[in-house]
Amino acid sequence: MVELQKLCDKVPSFPDDLAMALIEEELGQPWQEIYSELSSSPIAAASLGQVYKGRLKENGDLVAVKVQRPFVLETVTVDLFIIRNLGLALRKFPQVSIDVVGLVDEWAARFFEELDYVNEGENGTLFAEMMKKDLPQVVIPKTYEKYTSRKVLTTGWIEGEKLSQSTESDVGELVNVGVICYLKQLLDTGFFHADPHPGNLIRTPDGKLAILDFGLVTKLTDDQKYGMIEAIAHLIHRDYEAIVKDFVKLDFIPEGVNLEPILPVLAKVFDQALEGGGAKNFNFQELAADLAQITFDYPFRIPPYFALIIRAVGVLEGIALVGNSDFAIVDEAYPYIAQRLLTDESPRLRNALRYTIYGKSGVFDAERFIDIMQAFENFITAAKSGGGEGLNGHMAELGILQSQTGYIIPVLSSSGSQPTQQIQTRAALAFLLSDKGSLFREFLLDEIVKGIDAVTREQLVQIMAVLGVGNVAPVFSMVPSFGPFKPAALLPTVTEEDKVILNNVQKIVAFLTAGSSVSRTSNQGVDVAQALRELLPVLPGISTIFPEVISRLSSRVLARLIRDSFL
Repeated sequence: MVELQKLCDKVPSFPDDLAMALIEEELGQPWQEIYSELSSSPIAAASLGQVYKGRLKENGDLVAVKVQRPFVLETVTVDLFIIRNLGLALRKFPQVSIDVVGLVDEWAARFFEELDYVNEGENGTLFAEMMKKDLPQVVIPKTYEKYTSRKVLTTGWIEGEKLSQSTESDVGELVNVGVICYLKQLLDTGFFHADPHPGNLIRTPDGKLAILDFGLVTKLTDDQKYGMIEAIAHLIHRDYEAIVKDFVKLDFIPEGVNLEPILPVLAKVFDQALEGGGAKNFNFQELAADLAQITFDYPFRIPPYFALIIRAVGVLEGIALVGNSDFAIVDEAYPYIAQRLLTDESPRLRNALRYTIYGKSGVFDAERFIDIMQAFENFITAAKSGGGEGLNGHMAELGILQSQTGYIIPVLSSSGSQPTQQIQTRAALAFLLSDKGSLFREFLLDEIVKGIDAVTREQLVQIMAVLGVGNVAPVFSMVPSFGPFKPAALLPTVTEEDKVILNNVQKIVAFLTAGSSVSRTSNQGVDVAQALRELLPVLPGISTIFPEVISRLSSRVLARLIRDSFL
């Protein structure tokens, strides 16, 4: 392990005169014409090239100059050719279920791209563009295209220390930023930096996360991205039947294979991975090893595109575990998954969100709702790490109302004589009230209507009790029916279904208003009606669904009256 780690940046360097000659050959002029200074020896030497520190003559910028090793392309091409031929020979043995040729082809394609420094520079520029709005605390070195060729790459110099070796107090926060960054690549942009070894993850002096070396990247299709999100949602809820079907979509299991023999084996593997604390004890590398073992006995394979992902995520998990022995990649991934489910308009992710909250039964589960909102809040905390909030990162702003700074939201008092007061809201509520939460509010429209209906009738029942007319059903039952119409049905009542809905509303309002003036009004729990009254003035975006709420509420009330009055 120690020896292999040296391949990152401690490989014996090749002669400097060869490197200077290659710079002149590739860029068309002696290095002295381009750089006012260049280190006399490499700052770092890796398996494919070595890096010099220099300064551009034209503007004085500090730069890193990477020069490719002589004959590395020819050497590796021969190696890959030999391995691929061995893979072709292994195809004659059916007990070897690993597609060696497919893996070599996938790796070779990425490897030849890695040896093209023009491509690497373009990858870095594209990656920086993808990250700058959402995660400004992630730094990517600038590529100087004018001084870059197939074998020479000139980029901005990044000061800092390896994240895995830093002793600064914010390393844990930067690991969280790194997790979000890689999940965004894997599950959102589909443009994945597949080489996050310790030498490529740097903590800058101002506490940001710098990512280097974009030679090895892999691209994912929408099907693969959405398929992985669906699989993680199913994994969290231990829905192994759904996971097996996900694996077919993701090309782990061939189409048409009988899934029954594989299901109990996969269930056992995932149960072992999740036992003793669920996702918190989930070790991605151990799971990958267990899945690889299954390939020997069942028609289960690791698809070539996923091999690079396993390697990258495994390395990222290893770096995190150095500083935090309790780190679990799946547990850390769920907050990002929650954010994607709550904000993505894709029909597939809409369905995944419905599954996450409603489960197989199709019944709204308040505990699951609270679970995903808590995960979302954890995501906001992580997105603000490394200065994300101060840098106006779009992801960090998801939990802040557009018109506010922080989470303080003005609330009008129910009494006109009292001054305006402020309640401290949590990120989940701020998101739900914001324009960005409109998609999720519309998703919950039916539950909002049911909640308003149940709370309203409960309030009417309480008012009647206060007025001393709490039990007038016998009186109404004496009023003669007009044909099939029953006047007693006009009385407000609270059904068993309403009690379940009211219990859900109580839990959700208590969660959303935790720490506010609303939650402190009573030791007996949250007064839902009061909470709704106090929150009403701060629903800037929810007005867009009022017409639909009124329409559905009217339909619900009318349907109940017809049902109770005429049946």
